[in-house]
Amino acid sequence: MAWVNGMMSAFLMKYLTDVSLVDAAVVSTIIAISKLFDGVSDLIMGHIVDGTHSKMGKARVWLVRMCVPMAISTILLFSVPSSMAPMIKYIYVFVLYNLVNAVFYTAMFVPYNALISLSTTDSYEHGMLGNISMIFQTIANICMNTFFMAMVVKFSGAAEPYMVEAQKGWTAATVVVGIIIVVSALVCVCGTKERTAAQAENGEKPKDEVSTGKALKSLFTNRYWLSMIFAMFVIFFIIVMYSAGAIFYCSDVLGDYSLYTPVNNALSIAQFATMFFTPFFMKKFGKHMTYMVGLLGMGLGFLGTGFAGTNVMLLVVFNALKGVGLGAAGGMAFGMVADTLEYGEWKDGVKAVGMGNAAISAAQKLGLGIGQVVLGFILDAGGYDGALPVQSESAKTAISIVYNWLPVGLIVVTFFIMMTYKLDKELPKIQKELEERRK
Repeated sequence: MAWVNGMMSAFLMKYLTDVSLVDAAVVSTIIAISKLFDGVSDLIMGHIVDGTHSKMGKARVWLVRMCVPMAISTILLFSVPSSMAPMIKYIYVFVLYNLVNAVFYTAMFVPYNALISLSTTDSYEHGMLGNISMIFQTIANICMNTFFMAMVVKFSGAAEPYMVEAQKGWTAATVVVGIIIVVSALVCVCGTKERTAAQAENGEKPKDEVSTGKALKSLFTNRYWLSMIFAMFVIFFIIVMYSAGAIFYCSDVLGDYSLYTPVNNALSIAQFATMFFTPFFMKKFGKHMTYMVGLLGMGLGFLGTGFAGTNVMLLVVFNALKGVGLGAAGGMAFGMVADTLEYGEWKDGVKAVGMGNAAISAAQKLGLGIGQVVLGFILDAGGYDGALPVQSESAKTAISIVYNWLPVGLIVVTFFIMMTYKLDKELPKIQKELEERRK
């Protein structure tokens, strides 16, 4: 799923505006409308996961069922014929975007996130699994940053990847990604095991079924889960700002799209390296403190790139600082979500693994989607025109706002909200009581 996440957040807006020649404001409107379907589909999938009982368990079976449709729909989304009539083109993008995001991505991402809670009840293991998940997501991002645009140029034969003539290169590169999606999903299925799967194999009756109403009531009275759902939204909103924003910043402000690889890889490589150390910090200081230090590092990194301007060396350095912060915060996030679901079970007696992770998935996708909407509208307001070889100063200012300054404000707000998170201290007692109940 990280491969699609990387493509959608980093390249979709640039591809649609410059290769398929779709207006940025129209793309933003399509994405905004699509978010209504997306939020509903996450909750539906959460309910489906909670009610799934198969030999493979609740989650893994959906990865098997949905990986091929996910790959095909993604390829089609990045294969928009520029010769289409504008209205037909908008309908095509709307339908494919919804199939990718609201249907197939949801049907894979919700079960994938639920695997952390379905694999273990141990808080430290929650953190480790979340951190490992983020490590592999970061590897996927590094590969996308390094190889995707190179594949587009190689397969298209065009001088520049952001031209109508480069379409065949985009399609071919996305086919490669589609194959990787299928293979990685099957590897995940074969390499994991759910507790509920073991119950099904032994013929045990599941003990964790809950109604949708009870699950939602438990979640929305769970203050720690609400804090995490907001934090997840913000982090994924910011991912669009630094990944998609970097494409525009490098090609239109720095004047060289090839700088995208070193600039964004500085972030991804630093994030990757940091996540190998976060388990030690987590064990010593707890998930929450590690997360807060990560937010601080991200904030300072975005401030630094804002003041760096067109100094490429400083951009690389401060992007590396963002990566350190994202590695610390991102490595803890999914484990913290699993902990909040343990807290909800202790507080209300409701184990809402599917719905809880579905809503988190919705927050992430809303962050990505609304991030793209905001990106598109700010670019449009700044006068960005994908057909122009050189952008206006107002367009460059708009790019700088989304790439540097908007994330700073959101990180500050999130930092203060997360200061109220105290679950690390309460969790040992909560889990001890839960173990007694489960006996």
